[in-house]
Amino acid sequence: MAHVPQIKIPATYMRGGTSKGVFFRLEDLPEAARRPGPARDALLLRVIGSPDPYQKQIDGMGGATSSTSKTVILSKSESPDHDVDYLFGQVSIDKPFVDWSGNCGNLSAAVGPFVISNGLVDPERIPENGIATVRIWQANIGKTIVSRVPITNGEVQETGDFELDGVTFPAAEVAVEFMDPADGEGAMFPTGNLVDELEVPGVGTLEATMINAGIPTVFVNAGAIGYSGTELQESINGDTRALAMFESIRAHAAVRMGLIKEVSEAAERQHTPKVAFVAPPADYVASSGKAIKAGDIDLVVRALSMGKLHHAMMGTAAVAIATAAAVPGTLVNLAAGGGERNSVHFGHPSGTLRVGAEASQTAGQWTATKAVMSRSARVLMEGQVRIPGDAF
Repeated sequence: MAHVPQIKIPATYMRGGTSKGVFFRLEDLPEAARRPGPARDALLLRVIGSPDPYQKQIDGMGGATSSTSKTVILSKSESPDHDVDYLFGQVSIDKPFVDWSGNCGNLSAAVGPFVISNGLVDPERIPENGIATVRIWQANIGKTIVSRVPITNGEVQETGDFELDGVTFPAAEVAVEFMDPADGEGAMFPTGNLVDELEVPGVGTLEATMINAGIPTVFVNAGAIGYSGTELQESINGDTRALAMFESIRAHAAVRMGLIKEVSEAAERQHTPKVAFVAPPADYVASSGKAIKAGDIDLVVRALSMGKLHHAMMGTAAVAIATAAAVPGTLVNLAAGGGERNSVHFGHPSGTLRVGAEASQTAGQWTATKAVMSRSARVLMEGQVRIPGDAF
């Protein structure tokens, strides 16, 4: 019996923020996978090692968590206002599904370094020493991201002393600006309200802030669902009843936000919306053993990604947190003490993060101009990934 040999595809394995994924140049993909569709999805699933009923992704590049089951495709932009087009694919671990409905804010920090190192940015835009500004078109959500990448002797600087909670080792700081992060149609609050009453069968009626900024996100108060907001992963991810509750909240919020028509459709849209719970600042011990003091933060936030409590905070959810905090009266803003603010310092399972946002109200409608945060990024491995030639 003849067996199909493996094929080689140029790729780079990168960490960006508290996530990591496999990065490709569009031109390096096999011809059939250069276009959206089943062939591209099948290729990425095989690269990552999904679907895996064991949920380990042993036979692929994935790390069996939502933070490590990610893919990125990059190409030169046809727009004169942007350097590159960035497409993100969130790969399901146990299902044959790639979710293209949202962005990854953490991996956004790795896009600038990757495209500079791989010749996708005009060399004239790269200083010999200093900061290179990379203009990124986020193709999933149709938004601009501006990345500011440190350059030393004409090359991307990856090492440094910038520390990011949730990442073990320090690296160079990469500032990332998410421009006009609200929904493209201007519906930052899709229901028209800063706080809604969300009916969730089996859970009850919850106060909820539902926002489209960075990524569609629903925020609820921790106390309303029996939590303090200082929980770590082990408190929730091994509790099947809790996970089912959060998925039900997410699904019903998705309907209210107009992302899906029926609750049953949520299973086919795992990446969005995110669900998070908030509470006023409190003392707790982070997963690293670091003591977090209530006096050093504005609030605590916990968020779920792909059905599990995230070990730190998704970058796009951090944008949603910053934007919601900037709008007086949202649950996020109230948990942080209320009032007007253009930045927020919040506690998450791995430590803390400071993010900023600018929001304003015109004719009764809230809009956001940008959200800003600092992350870091590093190449972990580069070369070629291999998959069976009949995998796509």
